[in-house]
Amino acid sequence: MNIWVVYYSMYGHVYQLAQAAVQGAESVENVTCALYRVPETLPREVLEKMGAVEPQSRQAEVPVCAASDLSEPDAIIFGTPTRFGNMCGQMRQFLDATGQLWAQGSLVGKVGSVITSSNTQHGGQESTILTFHVTLLHHGMVIVGLPYAFQGQTITDQVTGCSPYGASTIAGADGSRVPTDNELAGARYQGEHVAGIAKKLTAP
Repeated sequence: MNIWVVYYSMYGHVYQLAQAAVQGAESVENVTCALYRVPETLPREVLEKMGAVEPQSRQAEVPVCAASDLSEPDAIIFGTPTRFGNMCGQMRQFLDATGQLWAQGSLVGKVGSVITSSNTQHGGQESTILTFHVTLLHHGMVIVGLPYAFQGQTITDQVTGCSPYGASTIAGADGSRVPTDNELAGARYQGEHVAGIAKKLTAP
């Protein structure tokens, strides 16, 4: 069983969630999980002005995924920051290059799942994941979220991401907030849950 986590992260928040999702998936017996990032579309000078060069340099060891390679894994967990309640442009451009996979039905029946981040608590985390699902459904993927069996999304004593649609974190307006233990636990749970569902779907 082979699972990929394919993400974009400008400042590292989604990257941390993606790493946790990998850990969760690999906790399932006979599952291997690989981490990939999507290509950057912004020039370096823009990234410098946005203060994103250093956070992205910490991700340099993560290989860049080609859209045509998405047919290889049995399941894919996508990670994207929120941009006005939708996925980021880098992820959108990456997915817009999957037309041939769609024409061939290459992703039909594969598990698809989504994690995200936003600047604020109500910055569009749920709408980003839900609108991301639309693309996955057009590919015929089987959507898997983050069930309430993950008790961390029912807590009320702290500000936290995570919803039934998928794990998430809040970055803060200046990006200084890092994913909490609860948010990382949600991503790990989601990775494990995706792996378990994918194993059932591919069982002989």
